[in-house]
Amino acid sequence: MPTSLVAAESMLVVDVGSVMTRAMLFDVVDGQYRFLASGAAPSTAGAPYHNVSEGVRSALDRLQSITGRVLIGADEQLIIPCSGEGTGVDTFAATISAGPPIKVVAVGLLEDVSLESARRLAMTTYSTIVQTINLNDRRKPEARIDSILRLRPNLIVAAGGTEDGASQSVLKLLEAVGLACYLLPQEQRPEIIFAGNQALQDEIQSLLGGVAAVHYAPNIRPTLEVEQLEAAQSEVAHLVSQMRVRSLPGVEDLNSWAGGGLIPTATAFGRIIRFLSESHVSNKGVFGIDIGSSATSVAAAFSGSLYSGVFPQLGLGYGLAGHFERVPYRDVAQWLTYDISEDNLREYILNKKIHPTTLPATQEDMELEQAMARCSMQAAVKNIVSWFPPTVAIPGDGLLPPVEPIFATGGVLSGAPSLAHAVMMLLDGLQPTGTSTLILDKSHLASALGAAAALNPLLVVQVLSSNAFTYLGTVISPVGNARFGTPILRLKMVYENDQELTREIKQGDLEVLPLPSGQSARIQLYPLHRYDIGMGAPGRGGGLRVAGGALGVVIDARGRPLSLPGDSGKRSELLKKWLWTLGGQ
Repeated sequence: MPTSLVAAESMLVVDVGSVMTRAMLFDVVDGQYRFLASGAAPSTAGAPYHNVSEGVRSALDRLQSITGRVLIGADEQLIIPCSGEGTGVDTFAATISAGPPIKVVAVGLLEDVSLESARRLAMTTYSTIVQTINLNDRRKPEARIDSILRLRPNLIVAAGGTEDGASQSVLKLLEAVGLACYLLPQEQRPEIIFAGNQALQDEIQSLLGGVAAVHYAPNIRPTLEVEQLEAAQSEVAHLVSQMRVRSLPGVEDLNSWAGGGLIPTATAFGRIIRFLSESHVSNKGVFGIDIGSSATSVAAAFSGSLYSGVFPQLGLGYGLAGHFERVPYRDVAQWLTYDISEDNLREYILNKKIHPTTLPATQEDMELEQAMARCSMQAAVKNIVSWFPPTVAIPGDGLLPPVEPIFATGGVLSGAPSLAHAVMMLLDGLQPTGTSTLILDKSHLASALGAAAALNPLLVVQVLSSNAFTYLGTVISPVGNARFGTPILRLKMVYENDQELTREIKQGDLEVLPLPSGQSARIQLYPLHRYDIGMGAPGRGGGLRVAGGALGVVIDARGRPLSLPGDSGKRSELLKKWLWTLGGQ
């Protein structure tokens, strides 16, 4: 729909993160919605300010300085709607990832059914599951009550009972929850969300309504075989936003500007990934990853069905130490071109946890941060693929299925010294399979567009089709088993000017085929030794049209899962060679 046929409105989106606060401005340029500029400032949710307003105002001041547009009036409030003099904005949205993870107790009947679904529901937002309760819990009721009193959860996620199924066992399980809430001081009682057998709502209200705020969501396990999280995710996201409003000074004003529509950043990110899956012509899923300081968020969508997870323990700031206490030292060290002792690695991680806003000061620090990003990505992928439906064929343990595109954002990627470094991290951390396109969101726009989608879908469509994102290139990753150096793939690429390029790819190769941005080519693939290139079956070849990007077409035949040499010298030389192949140094 042409912009002229709708009310063209400017839009401002503010995202409050744990490390940075960003203000992003969108408006109409030459009849199309475009991203104009962003202003960024250190977040002030933590010490010494403990008020997000300072960071928001600083980000808005920088945006005003860049654009020359007055956004804040003399009363220190956002000018909305836009005035006739061109000041202010017409619409406003806000997202937030700042703040400590929400402490959650997950309750369900069966450990591998409703309890597992309750855990997954909690993990769609910024949370830490501090306790689980189920029918097989051998603790006495008083021990369960004591654990809730000791842990002081912010939220209890309860599920259980298929539709018109179990009832008394669900109510029995929730009795301990109700008594614990009764014993807690009024101001410390958790919110409760029940997403189980809908026929129990009246009885649950009688049991819990007098001692806690109870919210209801559609059954996340309507049958034993079916899991449906998406409807309940909206309720959880709303509850988390309201907790941030109450617990973080300054968020209430932000929420007021947004008309009460503040949403978690991860929720907005998942929304844009689902949007892409609904609009993309590929029959494959869409995958997105956001590597932040407070958490690493992943989202995958298949034909509009969203599977998302938020992992605070995989963030590159506050949650860093907890994760890497469980990761073997060698898993991090293998990505470095230099030797580091386990004590020095631990010291760096602890310092990063205490000072998450610090930037790498040396080449060695940069490599270390990128190594930890790879480990976080690998762990996030392994977690999320286990949630995918059986209809999605997983090529191996913890490996991504073929997806198109892969959408990536995060400070460690956008702040990398070159695009080659960013691509190398994504190839090593995500280890894509088949064929895909890598897209880098350097300006951190994805969550902003997810927040904008509910207010102005046309803006989202037109900005996504603009040059606001960096198309890194097409990646082809054959999957199979052959000895190093064995030919596994033959290809022929025909350019728009009819020039041809042929290659024979061997196991272990990483190769770049030139294809500039704005150009396309037709590529014919002939896999050998029953290698799978994502054409529907092992050994099946085919043709496809590939789009150019900053790095062209990357053939990654290093193996899935990727295995590095045990010898540190050989490994270091190989890491340098791979980066050089992609154009980095």
